[in-house]
Amino acid sequence: MTTWPISDRTSAVFPLYSRANVGEIFPNPISPLNASAGFQANLELGWRDAFVACGVWDHDLYDDATEMNILPAFGSYLYINMSLMRLFGIRVPGMSAEAVDLQYFGDMPGIPSYESEARDFDVNEAFEATAGAWLMNEVLGATDLAAYDADRAEVEAIRASRPDLATLSDRELWDRILSFDVLLRRLFKHHIEASLKSGVGLGAAAQLAEAVGRPEMALALVSGIGEVDSAGPSLGMWALSRLARDAAVAAAFDAGLDGLHDRLTAATDEASQQFAKELGEFLHRWDFRGPSEWEIRAVTWGVDPGMVLATIDRMRHVGDDQAPEAKNAERVAQREAAATEMRAMLAADAEALGQFEVVLNAAALWLRGRERGRTTAAMLMHELRLPALELGERAVRAGHLATREQIFMLFKDEIDGFLADPAAFSATLADREASYLQLFSKVPPFVVVGEAPPLSEWETAGSSVGAVVGVGDVIEGVSGCNGVVQGRARVILDPDDPRDLEPGEILVAPITDPSWTPLFVAAAAVVVDVGAPFSHAAIVSRELGIPCVVSATQATTRLRDGMLLEVDGTKGTVTVLEA
Repeated sequence: MTTWPISDRTSAVFPLYSRANVGEIFPNPISPLNASAGFQANLELGWRDAFVACGVWDHDLYDDATEMNILPAFGSYLYINMSLMRLFGIRVPGMSAEAVDLQYFGDMPGIPSYESEARDFDVNEAFEATAGAWLMNEVLGATDLAAYDADRAEVEAIRASRPDLATLSDRELWDRILSFDVLLRRLFKHHIEASLKSGVGLGAAAQLAEAVGRPEMALALVSGIGEVDSAGPSLGMWALSRLARDAAVAAAFDAGLDGLHDRLTAATDEASQQFAKELGEFLHRWDFRGPSEWEIRAVTWGVDPGMVLATIDRMRHVGDDQAPEAKNAERVAQREAAATEMRAMLAADAEALGQFEVVLNAAALWLRGRERGRTTAAMLMHELRLPALELGERAVRAGHLATREQIFMLFKDEIDGFLADPAAFSATLADREASYLQLFSKVPPFVVVGEAPPLSEWETAGSSVGAVVGVGDVIEGVSGCNGVVQGRARVILDPDDPRDLEPGEILVAPITDPSWTPLFVAAAAVVVDVGAPFSHAAIVSRELGIPCVVSATQATTRLRDGMLLEVDGTKGTVTVLEA
């Protein structure tokens, strides 16, 4: 894989690709090293294994093993093969292509219908039978996340035994980067399995709620479920934000974010020392978190603690009544009330009541499993990031690279050559990095049918915006978390700079990943351009207890800071009350 920018071949048989869902974890282009030796290569294989484990087809469905059948990159931006996801929906009993579109990708107007691409072999009774057995035994029949707990323990042991990277040779650093392939493939397999299972669980809950004439209850039944890993950092930052209200610590924050970390760690007063100690423990636990954390070139909280401090700076001004634990408790009560109501409506039908209990358990279990698998994989990806940064630092000191980040411009098949003669790669990696950074200004097509258009035809960021809405206008999306709230809009495009978000404002974002989660605490509601009931923004909003609307197309360009909005998470609408 040395084509640059990365442009994988498309499938003639399964031609529909989308940025939906994958844009959560990869809003930016993937780096060459991460594509060839990290995320893309291993997730592709793990995802194939997951589909086969679900019983929907065998490995012989895929093209050549070297091709990216499920997760190709066009112009170095990752896409999901939506045709294969729809085929999964066709072959799992009780699912459909349309259900997959809604649960996994959200509301995407203009997407070709499944009928336009249906294949003669899609309906397959043998695979429907094996997929049905998987559904009953592995999805609805599951009672724990033992495999995911074992994965977590294994990765935590790797992190705990991390060697002093400065003492390793260049070859040992590379060997460490490449040593995790087998484990990453398994972690990604488990993550995708949980993702598929949670989508099935959400779909089943929605069907049951629809059957009793209360479709709005579906999301209430999976709110406040607890033990959602992506919500963990929010709880930790909230505790730190309470410590930051002490006079001495607050004075350090008031002096500005520049140099704040150094000031806090050097302070001698008891409150600042306690804050610095707990901040250190937080960073030790969550060092792998950050924007685009599955991109090993990305800057995480452990690499730049200033990102965490910037969020705490906003969070310290939020009143105690907005504590995430309190909001979660409200959602727990709503979930229990909804479950009680459903049980009452189904009491006369023992079979339906039994099905409800099974579905309720499965939906919550696999939503937890999805976030557990996702977080564990992110932990391990950090173990690729750190040795690469160390090698990059060495190359900078030796005069071979201008920045340590240029190391991520290498492809896997160039590693041996670089180790033998790093100077021979200096110009290539500098040129490649320049073109890589230019890709950030490109807007990848949201959907690709057949061949991806050449980069020269892609829009430039900011060149196309939706018409700004006025008073009374409504942006329609998809319900992510129930509830109605009013507040001022705050459009934020990058979680690295959360300083503009004021407590009680409505966070309007293009798409979110776990690094955005702490911003949810201060927000009255969340609105995202892209997403589905299954996406990160929806899952975490349901856990933290704030209304959420996903698939609010072009909300970030149609809404303006300061607009008074009413967000109806139950209906999936955003109404402008004041412009």
